[in-house]
Amino acid sequence: MYDKQGRIPAAPFYVSSGFKDELTWAAAWLYRATNDGKYLQEANKYYESGTAWGFSWDDKKVAAQLLLYQLTKEERYKGPVNAYLGSWRRGGGITYTPKGLAWRLQWGSLRYMSNTAAIALLAAFNGIDPGTNRKWAEGQIHYALGDTGRSYVVGFGNNPPKRPHHRAASCPWRPAHCPNGGAHGDNPHVLYGALVGGPNQHDGYNDDRGDYIANEVACDYNAGFQTAVAGLKHFALK
Repeated sequence: MYDKQGRIPAAPFYVSSGFKDELTWAAAWLYRATNDGKYLQEANKYYESGTAWGFSWDDKKVAAQLLLYQLTKEERYKGPVNAYLGSWRRGGGITYTPKGLAWRLQWGSLRYMSNTAAIALLAAFNGIDPGTNRKWAEGQIHYALGDTGRSYVVGFGNNPPKRPHHRAASCPWRPAHCPNGGAHGDNPHVLYGALVGGPNQHDGYNDDRGDYIANEVACDYNAGFQTAVAGLKHFALK
């Protein structure tokens, strides 16, 4: 969204690394929806090859590559997807925590993992190394669900977060006053299903509402996570 001067108010907080990935992905989705070849041409116009760093609100490259492979079955799109997923496995260059989380970055560590798990399962669905990608995604999502000792999903599993960084969940019912930073102690409302940012590279995590890096919740955290959970359910039902 732009203001009257043509500026983007959120730019200082959400700096984009580029726009070609968004244009490619959008055009690919339009091609899927309409089967109109002009959208495929547009997608290829902005297409970027190479191995993505991650999949997030800022970087959609690997998602665009995978969707274009799904639509065309052309090998030139498949290669970068394979390379990306390989880079997330052990020995591929990414950090692994002692308990097995593929850890890309501190701010939203579970976001990056969950988004990549979604890519892995969509790749498996499209015949790209299905056994390996499915197994990797399952192990990673089970980490978030609590297989290694604690859940990172609010209201679910063993010792889930009780103080996620979320204004509405942390304020008591009106007319009670909501202090700056939310109520003292656990959040008055359980934000069922929300995935928190996650642990550090040593599996360290503190359930602290004030620690928005580890305990923030966001739409782009849950989008990939829920896609991955749905993907695992799909394969379990087959």
